[in-house]
Amino acid sequence: MNKMPMSNFHVRLPLARTVVDQFMGLKPHPTKCLATYIWIDGTGEYLRSKTRTLNEAPKDISQYPIWNYDGSSTGQAEGRDSDTHLKPVAQYPDPFLGGQSRLVLCETYNHKMEPTKTNHRFKCNQIMSKHLKEKIWLGMEQEYLLLDRDQYPLGWPKHGFPEPQGKYYCSVGADRVFGREIIDVHYLACLHAGLQLFGTNAEVTPGQWEFQLGTCEGISMGDQLWMARYLLYRIAEQYGVCVTLDPKPQITSAYNCFSRSLHFHSFYLINL
Repeated sequence: MNKMPMSNFHVRLPLARTVVDQFMGLKPHPTKCLATYIWIDGTGEYLRSKTRTLNEAPKDISQYPIWNYDGSSTGQAEGRDSDTHLKPVAQYPDPFLGGQSRLVLCETYNHKMEPTKTNHRFKCNQIMSKHLKEKIWLGMEQEYLLLDRDQYPLGWPKHGFPEPQGKYYCSVGADRVFGREIIDVHYLACLHAGLQLFGTNAEVTPGQWEFQLGTCEGISMGDQLWMARYLLYRIAEQYGVCVTLDPKPQITSAYNCFSRSLHFHSFYLINL
């Protein structure tokens, strides 16, 4: 008997898009809130999420219930003490489900309610809270590369490399720009969610893009960056496309790749 292949990239994904569109076109429930809890997993780099129903949308982040998940499946707990807790810290309107639904960014805590090793937000927030009077303003640039599902850069020839760099940056045209549909939808979704998205552009490597966030004050910079990444992953998923934030993916060889820039200002610096 032949073994079933582990994956088959000839299958078109996402599956049954027209059926999905039919049901996603249903009117949102008038009162119930579908709260999607989002957290950083044990890698410190990737995101996880799950959704629950609340009778109504909480007006304040403190009104969201603490939830739990299996931390042994996300690299954040041992099997014998796998209960890991999600503490909501920021909420945003959900551009996918609409209505009263919310995207809820969470910190992670172990079974003793201690911050997990990848809960860097906890310590950062403690520091930021001590300097509220300084009004720390931040901006961030995030570069990324779009990949197809076999991890090859979007728009690249399968058995070679694209033409040399020079014509791709901020460009227009089917031979120069790949994945603009994803970028435009991501832009609109970020604005719907209330994120301070400043702008976006194609970068120097084909399939590479960048968005800018800010100006944000204090801890909200990190919160909005992670939420913008989540929206990007989700939207790319719907197109059957992957996203990497790797600053130098091996496949790109001699092509320039990513940087991530942070811009910092404070009330004290501006008024010196």
